[in-house]
Amino acid sequence: MRPLLSIVFMVAPNMTYDLIRKQLSKTVPFARHAGVEIEMIDKGCAVTRLPFRPKGSIFGTQHAGALFMVGEAASGAAMAGAFAPILLEIRPVAAEAAIRFLSVAKGPVRAEAQVKGNADDLVAAVKTDGKSVFQVAVNLTVEDGAKVAEMTVDWHVSMKRS
Repeated sequence: MRPLLSIVFMVAPNMTYDLIRKQLSKTVPFARHAGVEIEMIDKGCAVTRLPFRPKGSIFGTQHAGALFMVGEAASGAAMAGAFAPILLEIRPVAAEAAIRFLSVAKGPVRAEAQVKGNADDLVAAVKTDGKSVFQVAVNLTVEDGAKVAEMTVDWHVSMKRS
C-alpha cells in the first residue's frame, strides 16, 4: 500500500509541496519558536525567511546562530521537496553543515536552498541502493538582495528501517 502523500503527489504535485510546507512549519519546534517561515517548497528547492529581531544580538543584527538555523531549515525543506514522492518512507539526516558569513544582517533574512543533483536520480538511488548522500547549497540574503552568508548541508537519506 502506498503512503497517502505518495498518492497525492502523483495526482497534484504542487498541492503536495504545499502540504509538506504546512506540515514542516508545524513540526520543527525550534525553527517555529524562532519565527522561521517556510515560504516555498518545490522539487529540490525551498525558500525560508527569518523576520528581523533587532535584539537578536548585542549589535542589533541577526544572530549568527539564527542565520545558521534559517539556512538549515531551508536545506531540510529543499531535501523534503526532492524526496516528496517517498517522503514518508525515508529517514533523512543532516550529517554535516558549513556556513560562511559574508556580512552582518540588519533586517529579515531570506534563505534559498537548492539540492545539488537531480532529484529524480536521488530518489532512484534511495529506492535501488537504500541510501543517497548529497549536498544542499543555501544562499542567505537580506531584503536588498545582498548576500550575508552561504551554506552547504550534507544530507544522508535512507529508507526507513522496518
